[in-house]
Amino acid sequence: MSGGGTGGHIFPALAIANAIKSDYDSAEILFVGASQRMEMKRVPKAGFPIKGLWISGIQRKLSVQNLLFPFKLIVSLWRSYFILKRFQPKIVIGTGGFASGPLLFMATRMNIPSLIQEQNALPGITNRMLGKYVQRICIAHAEAERFFPKHKTELTGNPLRSELIQLNISPAQARKKMGLSQKKTTLLVVGGSLGARRINQLMANHFGRLSEMGVQIVWQCGSLYEKEYVPLQTSHIHITPFIDDIAVAYAAADVIISRAGALAVSELCQVGKAVLFIPSPNVAENHQYKNALAIAKKDAAFVIEENELDQKFQTQLDVLLSDKKKREVLGKNIKNLAKPDATQSIVKQIKSLVND
Repeated sequence: MSGGGTGGHIFPALAIANAIKSDYDSAEILFVGASQRMEMKRVPKAGFPIKGLWISGIQRKLSVQNLLFPFKLIVSLWRSYFILKRFQPKIVIGTGGFASGPLLFMATRMNIPSLIQEQNALPGITNRMLGKYVQRICIAHAEAERFFPKHKTELTGNPLRSELIQLNISPAQARKKMGLSQKKTTLLVVGGSLGARRINQLMANHFGRLSEMGVQIVWQCGSLYEKEYVPLQTSHIHITPFIDDIAVAYAAADVIISRAGALAVSELCQVGKAVLFIPSPNVAENHQYKNALAIAKKDAAFVIEENELDQKFQTQLDVLLSDKKKREVLGKNIKNLAKPDATQSIVKQIKSLVND
């Protein structure tokens, strides 16, 4: 298995690996990632071995790293060949990120069955290139289908954390568990584990007004911004660097403000609440905006780009907080887009390739 660089590639790979192990306890799974990237720590912590490749993405600006890229690619292709030759896999699975490129490409040259899983509505460059060579492509959004050969593409959804799929707690129970008021409208704000500067600035400017409106806020500010924002919390504004039990926080919320990473979008579809997406502009090819727009086009969420927040944020958020019927419509529509069986659907495609 290969996928990494960011959690958006690593966590789907781990979800698939765990599902395979659940079905086949004796299965041997080897991860291949990019040396010095987060997968080299996250994967072993999850209980799987991993080997690293000397590979990195192409920078958008002129740099020494770009000059090294051809050499890194050649070295990584050769290392991938020897890893595959030694491990003798029955199938190779990629979930995106530059590390998966050399491994999956070499697997196709060696006639090893291969499959890629694409999390985004706009596929990444690596997966778009690999789509020509692999045997099966599992996509999370119908919008991604046009980038791949139709005859080998399956709409499966994104693998989700089991606690979200199995969550069976009412909003009232969730609020009680979190020590929140049962009477107040609850706004959940999440910007990722590190935090989102623009979302934090936005909430700092508006939380006084929202508190006056009788709104209680659960705000994950991120570890980078803990010292700056946690001291601002009050009895109605709960600020924390990280929410350990995000599934319960989702259940407690009436309205959710979130970035629009592929996994966040898939999780929020499963949650089925009214969502305002504020996509990060700092990602390759504006992936997050494309993810959010795919949901918004189905009247299943609101989306505001960062450069439009000053003009649109207050109006759109106030609609969500004050219009219960609109919240119910959005919640119902986004829930209809959920694919809780995504992991098993992907494993089914893997089995079909192995058994061919």
